[in-house]
Amino acid sequence: MSRPAHPGNSPLKPRTLRKRAASHLPPQSDHLTAVASIRAFLKGRTCYDVFPISFRLIVLDTQLNVKAALQILLSNSVVSAPLWDSESGTFVGMFTVLDIIHLIQHYYNHASYAEAALDVESLRLDRLREIEHGLGVEQPSRLSHKPTNTLYEAALMLVKTHARRLPLLDHDSGTGQELIVSTLTTYRLLKFISINCAKEIQMLTQPLRKLKIGTYVSSSSASEGKPYAPLATAYKHTTVFDVVHLFSSLSISAIPIIDEDGVVVNLYETVDVITLVRLGAYQSLDLTIEEALNQRSTDFPGVVICTASDSLGTLLQLIKKRRVHRLVVVEGEEEERKGGKKGRLLGIITLSDVLAYIVGHQSSAQPSETGHSEDHAHERTSSPAPSTTSVSFQT
Repeated sequence: MSRPAHPGNSPLKPRTLRKRAASHLPPQSDHLTAVASIRAFLKGRTCYDVFPISFRLIVLDTQLNVKAALQILLSNSVVSAPLWDSESGTFVGMFTVLDIIHLIQHYYNHASYAEAALDVESLRLDRLREIEHGLGVEQPSRLSHKPTNTLYEAALMLVKTHARRLPLLDHDSGTGQELIVSTLTTYRLLKFISINCAKEIQMLTQPLRKLKIGTYVSSSSASEGKPYAPLATAYKHTTVFDVVHLFSSLSISAIPIIDEDGVVVNLYETVDVITLVRLGAYQSLDLTIEEALNQRSTDFPGVVICTASDSLGTLLQLIKKRRVHRLVVVEGEEEERKGGKKGRLLGIITLSDVLAYIVGHQSSAQPSETGHSEDHAHERTSSPAPSTTSVSFQT
């Protein structure tokens, strides 16, 4: 016998559950599927696939003097070139901006300006390794790769050796002589991914810090008197030589410039030192960073910044649109709500960090510094704050 409904009340109706709003982020499984798809793409392509049909390659003979070699780099708007030993007919390494940084430190420590100016006129490229050995800095690697090998193998080699560029060598089928085909950079490899894996990149919506991409300020660094460790930093009043010393001793190519509150106001790079050399001001290493920045080129697009909550996909989309070699991670609105300061230095993300995540070879220990890539970068800083570009902007 059914129980009658209570007078004045409607009969009970089955309860319907309200559906939860769908998340705007794809599930973690979609993200991992996209990463796996990109890795499969790299395993199915060779290094040859990255390069255009026609391209230019600059190779320097080790018998060339350093001053002439530097002028060749500057006149061709490049920051590195393979070295060739004409006596043995073999590849013997790379000549990069960092070699010039080491040389500047050597002269600053051991010679007067007049002596350095005289010596550099006859100093040959084959003496650079001897000078670097005397400074106690890490010797450049002579690693190379075959252009017929897969991009995935090349990416692993770049990541495992912490290299920023990988010379591609082959052999002449007739003579058997070694040939330098080209140089594969981390930037070129990531741009190739960003162009050809657009569907997968749209699925990479996980935040950068969650993915542990980059080097971030340690939570314990403030108590140790180094508030931004393990990152190397400088101020506007820091001298150029102090920064050059960091470049040389840490084998890095860029340092964030911060104010007293830790807010990022600029970035100083190895190419900025080369600008001083080009202008004939390399004897003025006692200039402050602020004074040196006033001599920068006016065509620099600005410091590229992002927050830890920006996504990997957004970063790769940015690489597709413009030349990017590192991003300065700053505190955003999320950190500000927790008592932080908007714009304060939080970390650095290099292209090597991004590539390491994509190929699945991230290091569990963060490096002592960020290992920035030293490709093209120029900036204008006539005003106290630099031009900045957020990774979230459409450029």
